[in-house]
Amino acid sequence: MITARRWAAGLLGALIAVATPGAAVADETPAKEPPRVELVLDSSGSMRAADIEGRTRMSVAKQAFNDVVDALPAETNLGIRLLGAQHRFPGSPKSVGCKDTNLLFPVGVVDKVEAKTAIATLAPTGWTPIGRALRAAAKDLGTGETTRRIVLITDGEDSCGLPDPCDVARELAAQGTHLVIDTLGLSLDAKVRQQLSCIAEATGGTYTAITGQAQLTDRLNQLIDRAEATYQEAPLHVAGTEGCATAPVLGPGVYSDREEIGEHRWYRVRLAPGRELRASVSLSLDRRLNRDYGVLLRATASGGRELVRGSDAGSGRTDVQSAGLRWSDGRSADDEDAEPRTVCLVVSNSFAAPSGVRTSPGMPLELTVDLVAASPDPGEPVLGKGWALLGVLALAGLVAGLLLGWLARWRISIWREK
Repeated sequence: MITARRWAAGLLGALIAVATPGAAVADETPAKEPPRVELVLDSSGSMRAADIEGRTRMSVAKQAFNDVVDALPAETNLGIRLLGAQHRFPGSPKSVGCKDTNLLFPVGVVDKVEAKTAIATLAPTGWTPIGRALRAAAKDLGTGETTRRIVLITDGEDSCGLPDPCDVARELAAQGTHLVIDTLGLSLDAKVRQQLSCIAEATGGTYTAITGQAQLTDRLNQLIDRAEATYQEAPLHVAGTEGCATAPVLGPGVYSDREEIGEHRWYRVRLAPGRELRASVSLSLDRRLNRDYGVLLRATASGGRELVRGSDAGSGRTDVQSAGLRWSDGRSADDEDAEPRTVCLVVSNSFAAPSGVRTSPGMPLELTVDLVAASPDPGEPVLGKGWALLGVLALAGLVAGLLLGWLARWRISIWREK
């Protein structure tokens, strides 16, 4: 009898679950993708140099790795890859050694004791195949919706030639892989700084020159923590067009694209009555450019009439150029008969590159679009107050001048009478 009752209760529960699928689905939330980071450590022969606080570059890196592993957040998936260590090809010639990049630990939950033990046994030797290591690290991290990070720690530029590390970084960024590469340089050499800056800027990452063990540890911890803080939904890759009529329609969000030198990239936004468009664009200048350039973001009507623009100019330093704008057409949200209107966004640049600099692929572009409740134009009241204040100041100056002149004449007349 008890068995029959349990069977009936189970059947009733199953029927209720089928009849109300929303209740079952409501409890099912997609699992949050953990932060994914891979550390790429240079184990080439130059890491034997003892010029950081009287210690070798390798010993400084080992100590920093140990500290980072100890402080690693439990939710972070970490991988460790080596380049130039010649684990697989000891004593090999350059043609073979330049293929030597070895995954020490796959990306995942790290056994801290095992990781620290393996790091302690590393001996620097071999070449520096940075380009090949970056490609391999990107594959190690896999794909996903969140932004993934590679942190490259090296004391020198790529000594193997091809593939060129800057080209590899640009290729990865052009693929829309949601990948950021941060670079840490254990040498102050100008060529090393230039190459590591190029790698980082191609993917929106950062370059840091390291001069001490504590600095290296702190910076590694910061970058690993930043992987957790990075927005969980990476920019959606879109392809702007040569005109508004065929441009992709964008809603609120963050988008990535590529723009070549002198190119115009068009996008469309549907703006409802009572709403205000706020947009910004950032271009990562990942290659050498001629001095004096600018970035322009415009909003136009579908017929081509310009509505508003924002611009930014630079003087030749490789960096990020950004511009932003805001616009609303003054229509009320209470107008039920009003239809959303199409606003065209166009990103332009006035870049020029020296001869020999590659123009393709285009430079990384990140476009942010937001649609908020329309607010009054801040220009009019501020401008009115500015003119009023100017008038008051002018009048005060005139009165003060007259008073000072009268006092001066009065003092002169008193002096003459004496």
